[in-house]
Amino acid sequence: MRRQPFRDKITLHARERVLAHAPTRGGSHVVATTTALHLPTESGDFLRLPWECVDQASWKEGWLHVHETSSGPEHHVRLTEPGSVPETVRERVTATIAVNHHAKLADGSSVRIAGRRPATGGEVRWTFVFESGLDPNDPGLRAQAEQALEDLRRQTGL
Repeated sequence: MRRQPFRDKITLHARERVLAHAPTRGGSHVVATTTALHLPTESGDFLRLPWECVDQASWKEGWLHVHETSSGPEHHVRLTEPGSVPETVRERVTATIAVNHHAKLADGSSVRIAGRRPATGGEVRWTFVFESGLDPNDPGLRAQAEQALEDLRRQTGL
């Protein structure tokens, strides 16, 4: 079996294994494992993004678009031969979602509350995604979102 060219550049955690990989236009690879998505960086290294830290990912016209949770950065990678990477990414991101809930705020706007469980198990991690145009650092909005989260946790037992 031929050694995969990215194996020397990514560090796999205990019991983490490669599920799919695809070459990028820049000569690197995107690697989907059981616990994380490994994306190439400009320096030639890899960014390890655990599945529960991916808010959403999409595949369009040869590009893999990945949006991190908590309004984190977006990553856009051109794949030359996507293989099963898009489907694997979709399945892995979806598998982490324990709860996805839209809550109305006092002014009629909304916040999406997402509860994600790491692929390795453990506690649910909660994130807020505020409606476009809202300031996620506004203390009043944060307090409303926190109250909605408490209500949701009581309802779901999480």
